[in-house]
Amino acid sequence: MKMTKKVKIGGDVMKYRERRVRFGTFGSCLLATAAAIGVVSSAANAQETFKLGVVTFLSGGAAESFGVPAWNGGKLLIDMLNEGGKLPAPYDQQGFGGMTIEAIPVDEAGGATKQVQEFRNLVQREEVDAVLGYVSSGDCLAIAPVADELKAFTILYDCGTPRVFEEGSYEYVFRTAAHAAMDNISLAKYLDSRGIEVSSYAGINQDYAWGQDSWADFAASMSVIQPDSAAGATLFPKIYAGQYGTEISALTREGADVVHSSLWGGDLQAFVLQAAPRGLFERSQVVLAAGDHVIPQLGNKMPDGTIIGARGVNGLAAKPDASELTTILWEAYEAEHGAFPVQAPFRMWQGLLGLKTAIEKAMAENGGNKPNDEELAAAMKGLEWEAPSGTIQMVLGGGHQAIQPNAIGTTQWDEASGQMTLVDIEYYAAECVNPPDGVKAVEWIKDGFPGATCE
Repeated sequence: MKMTKKVKIGGDVMKYRERRVRFGTFGSCLLATAAAIGVVSSAANAQETFKLGVVTFLSGGAAESFGVPAWNGGKLLIDMLNEGGKLPAPYDQQGFGGMTIEAIPVDEAGGATKQVQEFRNLVQREEVDAVLGYVSSGDCLAIAPVADELKAFTILYDCGTPRVFEEGSYEYVFRTAAHAAMDNISLAKYLDSRGIEVSSYAGINQDYAWGQDSWADFAASMSVIQPDSAAGATLFPKIYAGQYGTEISALTREGADVVHSSLWGGDLQAFVLQAAPRGLFERSQVVLAAGDHVIPQLGNKMPDGTIIGARGVNGLAAKPDASELTTILWEAYEAEHGAFPVQAPFRMWQGLLGLKTAIEKAMAENGGNKPNDEELAAAMKGLEWEAPSGTIQMVLGGGHQAIQPNAIGTTQWDEASGQMTLVDIEYYAAECVNPPDGVKAVEWIKDGFPGATCE
């Protein structure tokens, strides 16, 4: 399937100086119905609040292109849910099961040790009802065991490393987005389906779990899909390095057919701005596992012909025949922020809507009461719901890890209209690019994707 979607880019990035923000007001008693679940909220529920810690990057190199757009999307959706009636069923009920959502945003900058302390503060001092957050794979790996220690219901809305549930088992922790194996399997499949023969490929990825795992999954996928290809330079600069002159020189000298990168945020912006003038994008086919989110900042400085993913059917990869839910949130975000929603808002939306679905499922089973952590965990396990990016299924990690469809496309700038387009988009069913439960992603890839169902 090939599709082209045009959107305008631009707009200012909102700066946040307040650590804590509350949304919504306490109104009169509300009787609301969640059509798909059949929850009837009582007058008491209408007066209750659900305190939600929301953690994402609000400062530093990961903020402008990822953390702040994620928070912009989250705030937008929370406002719409608190008002009620803004979204189609089953999301038309006010708040979470009639409860007003009170969001407490926390800046993810500062590293894993700081985030563990911030998490403890949210749970023990702020007494939040749930935590939703984390972009950094390192932060997710650090937070998950602490969440189980504190028996605190936690949703990881983004981080990509497969290790969270492949190397650990948790009762209170869930990830509502697919892990990064999907991104890199899809890239290898895309190169093959587009007839791009690869004799050699190189990589530049950040030196921590996300970058290491992304490269391992891409290299393993290439060895299966194009077995005659060979891995060349494998570069792992430190996260937030910002300067890539040495690495760009090495990649240029190597002259590999394909250069793979999972760089993100400010690191990806810096790499593109430094590598493009030196001809790397002309010498090699550059493939970016999660590249869509820097397009609003880079505009036409993102070279034409770059193959990019958006970690799902997100951002520019969202289908032109999108659902009513997708269209409503896309248009609302674009109207408020003057830029299209990249993958970060999409992943925040699917996390929030998954949480809403779990809360209202738990309330339907406990007589309409506000659910506790144990009830929320039971409701979220194995859950399925519709998001702007498609159907989300909690099927890996014993029902704690999501799979979802994915899309890959190629950049093309329209000079006349000043719009970025994504062309030659190919879509992949969730069951085509995600491993089955109980199987590590890299092992599934090396075995040749047994049981994969591809449309």
